[in-house]
Amino acid sequence: MRLDLFRSLWGWQGDWAECAAQLRQLGCVGVEARLPTEPHAQRTLRQNLRQEGLAYIAVVFTGGDVVPHQGWTLAQHWDRLERSMAGAQEVGARFLNVLPGNDRWPLSQQVEFFGHAQALADAQGVVCSFEIHRATSLYSPWVTLDLIAQLPQLRFTSDISHWVVVCERLLDDPLDDLAPFIERVHHVQARVGYEQGPQVPHPAAPEYARALAFHQGVWEHIWAAQQASGQAVTTLTPEFGPDGYTHQLPFTQAPVADVWSLNQWMARAEVAHFAQWQASAVAGTALVAS
Repeated sequence: MRLDLFRSLWGWQGDWAECAAQLRQLGCVGVEARLPTEPHAQRTLRQNLRQEGLAYIAVVFTGGDVVPHQGWTLAQHWDRLERSMAGAQEVGARFLNVLPGNDRWPLSQQVEFFGHAQALADAQGVVCSFEIHRATSLYSPWVTLDLIAQLPQLRFTSDISHWVVVCERLLDDPLDDLAPFIERVHHVQARVGYEQGPQVPHPAAPEYARALAFHQGVWEHIWAAQQASGQAVTTLTPEFGPDGYTHQLPFTQAPVADVWSLNQWMARAEVAHFAQWQASAVAGTALVAS
């Protein structure tokens, strides 16, 4: 199985040629970024991606933004998703990373939403990877597991840091069986969260070693499930970001770390981690065979 690394454009503003040079130096094959809603902006994005030879993961929000519009109906969410599918195909996205629904809906409404959303994706012939994220339908591991029990065909983006915050603990208790979710993960967003926040100040800091180990353990379980299912490529996007995620000093609001530096560290760490995991998996297979 091959690891394809992507760069998040969350908070990025700059020159496309410089961006492409930076991500290639890091070993990335493309970018993960919001899908513009306007056709002209979509065409511009497609042109920039093709000019730089970059793959693309389209980030879309069925509720209009990260925190969904609270009054939007199911029909409005489906309409936004369907239009996003067309836009993502126009730009040439590898797949859609979808922040879906609303955390306030009851389970019956969640099931109805995801059932129709998956039907739309199947009809369009696109892959929708539904991201676990606070404020969306997938804010909780327990709600997500209930959904999987009724809609096992769903596929997910794992940003496990959100669940760590929601549950206010690392999900490493023996009773925390996330296997049904892990077996359905399509894409990984690599950010390290902790019990009180979705982003540690720096993943290399020794005081967050346990949090890093937990997240990396989850990613290993995901890779193992993907490899066992015959998946040829796994995708991962380091996703440390600004916008309230990067810690700031009081009064001055000076960030305690540079976002791009954090993502570079995470990318290099996970490339090495994936290689180490693969080597261990191969050695284990050889040992069993002998």
